[in-house]
Amino acid sequence: MGCPYKSNPYPLYERMREAGPVHPVLFPSGVQAWLVTGYDAAHAALGDDRLGKNHDRGNDRWRARASIMPEPQHSQLQVHLLHQDPPRHTRMRRFVTEAFTPRRIEQLRPRMQELADRLVDALPDTGPADLVGGFAAHFPFQVLAEVIGLPQDLAVRFDRDWGKVVQPVGPTDPGRPLYETRLHGLQSYIAEVVAHKRAHPDDDLLSRLVVACDQGELSQEELDSMIFQLLVAGQEPVTNQITTALIALFRHPAQLDRLRDDPSLLPRAVEELLRYDSAFELTTWRFFDQDSDLHGTPVPAGDSVIVSLCAANRDPRRFPDPDTLDLDRAPNAHLAFGHGIHFCPGAALARAELQIALGTLLTRLPGLRLAIADEEIQWIPAVLGRGTNHLPADYDRGL
Repeated sequence: MGCPYKSNPYPLYERMREAGPVHPVLFPSGVQAWLVTGYDAAHAALGDDRLGKNHDRGNDRWRARASIMPEPQHSQLQVHLLHQDPPRHTRMRRFVTEAFTPRRIEQLRPRMQELADRLVDALPDTGPADLVGGFAAHFPFQVLAEVIGLPQDLAVRFDRDWGKVVQPVGPTDPGRPLYETRLHGLQSYIAEVVAHKRAHPDDDLLSRLVVACDQGELSQEELDSMIFQLLVAGQEPVTNQITTALIALFRHPAQLDRLRDDPSLLPRAVEELLRYDSAFELTTWRFFDQDSDLHGTPVPAGDSVIVSLCAANRDPRRFPDPDTLDLDRAPNAHLAFGHGIHFCPGAALARAELQIALGTLLTRLPGLRLAIADEEIQWIPAVLGRGTNHLPADYDRGL
């Protein structure tokens, strides 16, 4: 059921890699873009300082079809790290990196484990249960709230559907009114978060960002945009990565059993699960500011360049037998978190969340297995991401 491509895009990526590293593609929005598929080409593109992220670089041809967020929200919520270039990107990124250092994340592991256990405690004694609605949709946001200092009374009011505004719809799309309602709801929520932190400052990331704004180190638009990015990018990708990892393990029951029986494998297994099926299938737009050559392909200035992280992570020239889930794979220099100056600042947090989530579910839910046929999995219709909003599973905890 659902889109066959989303169910398994890897045969198509294999054919594209064999044909060359760069391909012209047409997105559902009508945007014509250039897709990078091979590992070496992807690694180089992610670190290519000729390719900028700021939307101002996009040409009129791109802008006419790109369903970017409407004004004034685009100017108010889209000037975050993902859409900035140095030196502005460098200045803004330094405000968030301290909150996500590996050392700080390690200190938070006991609290993350408590949150994971509490969610599993609330699951039915026996399956089937939806591992998204019962666990994966909540765990990453609960952890994020702890990391950034989002108060509990505000955290419980966050609407997960607000995250869908990162996939805006065009002005004539019948879904436009609902999209704009979500957008306004999220913007109001961010304003409430800022007001709360201004009135009740604490030693946390959100408070530090508000202070930086009040001291003139961040503009109001930069502040709102960074909170927007934290709330959306800090949750949904991890939710989706938990689902892609579980699906991969359900499809490889011997590997699932091995991981359940030997939790010491978790750190390396998580790296392989990230490589095998990344929740970030494609990167966001990049642009040349002048006509340029991209691995032998001429790309006009302002055309969008997209990197396929999933295609790069299955490149046999980098990963032997790449379609095999090998929990012992090492080295494993996957690109699931990107590369270069836009490498995900929350990578250490995501790794810890995935290790704790998978370890908790596998050890506390004996016999964990998919409760529907594999072909019944409904993959989300997102262009850039992979995952599912429902993952019914059986287990034998109550027996």
